[in-house]
Amino acid sequence: MDRYLSPPPTSSVAVCVWIPLFALRCEEARRPELASQPSALLAPDASRRVVWQVSPLARQAGVRPGMTVSQAIGLCPALRLCEPDPVHYEERFALLLAALARVSPVVEPAELGLAYVGTDGLEGLYGGPEQIVEAIKRGMRNAERGTFDPASSSSSAFRVPRSAFRVGWGKGKFVAWVAATRAKPGGALIVPPGEEGKFLAAQPVAVLPLDPDAHRRLRQLGLRTLGQLAALPEEAIVSQFGRAGRRWWRLAAGATAEPVVGRVLPEPISVSLTFFTPVADREMLVLALERLIERALRHPRRTGWRVQAVRARAELERAASWLAEATLKDPSADRDHIAAPLKTRLAQAPPAGAVERLVVEFTAFAPGTAELQLFARDAGAAARAGQRRALRSAVQEITLRLKRPMLHHVIEVQPWSRLPERRYALIDYEP
Repeated sequence: MDRYLSPPPTSSVAVCVWIPLFALRCEEARRPELASQPSALLAPDASRRVVWQVSPLARQAGVRPGMTVSQAIGLCPALRLCEPDPVHYEERFALLLAALARVSPVVEPAELGLAYVGTDGLEGLYGGPEQIVEAIKRGMRNAERGTFDPASSSSSAFRVPRSAFRVGWGKGKFVAWVAATRAKPGGALIVPPGEEGKFLAAQPVAVLPLDPDAHRRLRQLGLRTLGQLAALPEEAIVSQFGRAGRRWWRLAAGATAEPVVGRVLPEPISVSLTFFTPVADREMLVLALERLIERALRHPRRTGWRVQAVRARAELERAASWLAEATLKDPSADRDHIAAPLKTRLAQAPPAGAVERLVVEFTAFAPGTAELQLFARDAGAAARAGQRRALRSAVQEITLRLKRPMLHHVIEVQPWSRLPERRYALIDYEP
């Protein structure tokens, strides 16, 4: 696990791979009839039933994300509502990330359906930007067919239509993202080096990471495009919007290029529990969650490390699923501290059905303190001493039962001898 101590790989040039409405696309891949009907996906983590992702046909009927189910049905009586399956979406996205990692070692997932690929140094392998983009699109097509893994079957294919992908290439993640939003479905848009400012100047300010209030204030100031924003003095924007305004101005002016930061792939610790009969009682689920966390904490690979990210997922009746993830602000090896955010999520957004199988995963770790590392070394020595005691007891029991020693050491006696039986000898094994 010492790889967590090394800095992750980075790249100044980025390719943005974007699949709008990713979760809904995954459902359409499983149920093709949804593509020809107005459909919407319910939010997976809301305390009340609200719409999350909306198909273009439903949007034409006036359905919008955040609406309640009654509001959406009132506007579109033919609307097909789908229960979310977040575990399935995570698995499909993981397949896409694995395909992109075949092209470049620097892959940064931003959100479900959005990832950045670093391309520094890939020119020697693929050629110029056009060839690199084509290699990435080819990797995505392989993910769609499930052919990037020779051992994969059609059931492990990504199966999202090629027209769903949009790809943007540019210097820094922001330029690549804006390029991807302007690309045609299934196509790519490349921003040549040195033309970032010209390209960004015509884009609307809505492409910046703005909250609704900041967007409204910019429009009240008459700022509609990034070019208009970049034309103002930087300090004038900072005086109005503070540190966030400085970042917006530098992005709009092309003065900063945020690099792609690759992932240091963890080796997750995963433990699971399958219930004999599906469980819907929340107290039983909390108890099972705590027991699974305790089991994961006892895993040998966790020794000397604190947990930084934890995930709980449940397989429900009727092929549904539930997912909860948390990144701990203060990495911990304490069960209650790790379980707290998962319990909160379980209380606020419980599974939509009875749970058949519950899984807990530790997906990221942080080095322990000096005291924890010292304890880990002491714990390791104590564990080895305990193993020796148990082995000594087993050897004694075997000797007593069989009336003679049955376990031996092989030692070298005359390794230079031409006679094999003289090279080695057997002695009684004593732990």
